[in-house]
Amino acid sequence: MLSSVVSQHRNDMGKPGHQQHNQGAGAPASSPGSRVIYPRWLQPGDRLYVIAPSGALREPERLHQGIACWRNWGFEVVVPASLDRRWGYLAGTDDQRRRQLTDALMAADCRGILCARGGYGGSRLLEDWVWPEAVDTPWIIGFSDITSLLWSLMRQRRTVGVHGPLLTTLGLEPPWAQQRLLALVTGQPLPPLQGLGWGGGRVTAPLLAANLTVATHLLCTAHQPHLEGVILALEDVTEAPYRIDRLLTHWRLGGYLQGVAGVALGRFSRCDPPPGADSFSVAAVLRDRLTDLGIPIVSALPFGHDGDNAALPLGTMACLDGDEGTLSLMFP
Repeated sequence: MLSSVVSQHRNDMGKPGHQQHNQGAGAPASSPGSRVIYPRWLQPGDRLYVIAPSGALREPERLHQGIACWRNWGFEVVVPASLDRRWGYLAGTDDQRRRQLTDALMAADCRGILCARGGYGGSRLLEDWVWPEAVDTPWIIGFSDITSLLWSLMRQRRTVGVHGPLLTTLGLEPPWAQQRLLALVTGQPLPPLQGLGWGGGRVTAPLLAANLTVATHLLCTAHQPHLEGVILALEDVTEAPYRIDRLLTHWRLGGYLQGVAGVALGRFSRCDPPPGADSFSVAAVLRDRLTDLGIPIVSALPFGHDGDNAALPLGTMACLDGDEGTLSLMFP
């Protein structure tokens, strides 16, 4: 069982600086035994930058709802004029979207990066991409296609990002999920999540959340975090059961599930087979591809698309109880 020693550094003004969880020494970067870095806890008045690293914006009203949530919490939200760019199905060319991300990262007053929406395109930004070293890395918040940025950030900089609501989904979240996101980035305790336990006992390990499809296409790249000894938290949307089967079979064939400490399953929404089709259910596929691993598994946790999306910090130590059906975070 892994342990975590938390060291919180404060600057001369008394504000939290980078917080590092020391999970051991001598391990390669991004492995369960390496240290992870927390960005500074947010405070009212902090400046947050909006970016669109993936698909072109299609829901301006929902975007403004999400921005309003952050502003109502007391933050200053900077919206670039280039946010509504379009290049095919993308929110601008790769160079334009990469520049938008770089500008936010390099802004001295940026304490958080709010991703506008998912879709597709984040992984295109990672070609020849290296995260800047000489910056105080801000919080990066999003999910779905933003998995590409979150996983790359964890792999290259060991920095915690938030698998959580996008600006276009935040306004649709119930109050508890909105408050959970705010609590996470301000360093407040997070309550455990309740799901359906599939057995396997209990494990404590670093948490690595992802969209299954996006994560699968990052395997065996320079942006895949170390997987051994982690709790994988997976969700997906609009993938038929046979596609979920194919994705997980790829993980099995590549040996990527060997050494994983536990699996936390969120919502697999709109993943039902077509009416009348000969098919397994997505639940049956998940059980078939995962339960023989002999590790704790919890399903039906409240995160993912088309419903409550509980914010999850990547790299944070967590306890997954496959018997009680709970996911608890050792946070902050």
